Amino acid sequence: MEQRYATNPTEIPGLTTQGLRERFLVEDLFVPGEARTVYTHHDRIVLGGVLPTGEPVALPNPDELRAEYFLQRREVGIVNVGSTGSVTADGETYELPHCAVLYIGSGTRDVSFAGDGAAFYLFSAPAHTSYPTVLTLPGEGNTLELGDQVTSNRRSLEQVVHANGVQSCQVVMGVTRLHDGSMWNTMPAHTHDRRTECYLYFDLDADARVLHLCGEPTETRHLVVADRQAIISPSWSVHSGVGTSSYAFVWAMAGENQDFTDMDAVPPTDIR
Repeated sequence: MEQRYATNPTEIPGLTTQGLRERFLVEDLFVPGEARTVYTHHDRIVLGGVLPTGEPVALPNPDELRAEYFLQRREVGIVNVGSTGSVTADGETYELPHCAVLYIGSGTRDVSFAGDGAAFYLFSAPAHTSYPTVLTLPGEGNTLELGDQVTSNRRSLEQVVHANGVQSCQVVMGVTRLHDGSMWNTMPAHTHDRRTECYLYFDLDADARVLHLCGEPTETRHLVVADRQAIISPSWSVHSGVGTSSYAFVWAMAGENQDFTDMDAVPPTDIR
């Protein structure tokens, strides 16, 4: 398990491009036949990527968690960003097509992943109690149509794990897909002073990129992001991006509350 320590916003102006990438960009979550995890001290979130090949891949229990098993004191949301695969949780098998979301509650001991071509993205946070495991197929969540083609930000946002949907302790999770011809996500931008949010960009062509804005609204920087790479966005940071083509991303949050609307808007005229 790789560890990423929390960053103070005053450090951002002094970081090089490589320093910025090392703190906030996760480039290598998906490795064939492996389960990779990254622990960020921002709200103690764990990001993971599982890319099964031949044999099923078990969810590891890294020493850094000091737990009997990974989900002893945690919950996890899982999105399949590849072709159809399956997840087995304590003997129950769930089939996940592309963009399906599986929530697994605290107390689940054994989790494994299978399916050539499947690519499972994991977002985990500490949990104080256990909620039932729930599979949500694409289109079964609450879909919001946002933006406009005129401003190049028309997008469909599907809420899955949230206060009025699949129940969890603190994870809030869903998938957003940009419409053809739209490249901007989350613009106008915002911050979440009470939550950390992470993005996983996917369904990008190999030669396409997203320029992701990060940092305080008056001191922004950018990260160049490729397919299946993740962004860690602390509570004080904006998180918005523009792509060289349309794309999709998994958004997931954890922190003080689960109120989707709890955000501090930043008008484009205020961004520096």
